[in-house]
Amino acid sequence: QVQLVEAGGGLAQAGGSLTLSCAATGQMYSGYTLAWFRQAPGKDREFVAAFRWAGGRTYYADSMKGRFTISKDNGKNTVHLQMNSLEVEDTAVYYCAVGRPILSSLRFESSYSTWGQGTQVTVSS
Repeated sequence: QVQLVEAGGGLAQAGGSLTLSCAATGQMYSGYTLAWFRQAPGKDREFVAAFRWAGGRTYYADSMKGRFTISKDNGKNTVHLQMNSLEVEDTAVYYCAVGRPILSSLRFESSYSTWGQGTQVTVSS
């Protein structure tokens, strides 16, 4: 059974950077995808980025392309989300999740069965 622990949230100024980490314990099989989602107050949870365990392909929500980078530590079951050029609108609770989605379902939270506890990111102007 995979368990996920996020770390690295906090307060940043607009234009600044933060890096989130998601450590997965348990066996991560090649068919898994680890994704980041976020939920801002009063809004639905939305897809941020995903990392395919087999092959290492990455996927991003359009609004995060060029600003956010998802990557994996070599030899470790830890995935990072580097967030640059932060905007006030990036303020949210960020969650990592693991599942086995097909490509067309990669961006849907229902495709993921295991979730971390979430970490708060607050961006001030």
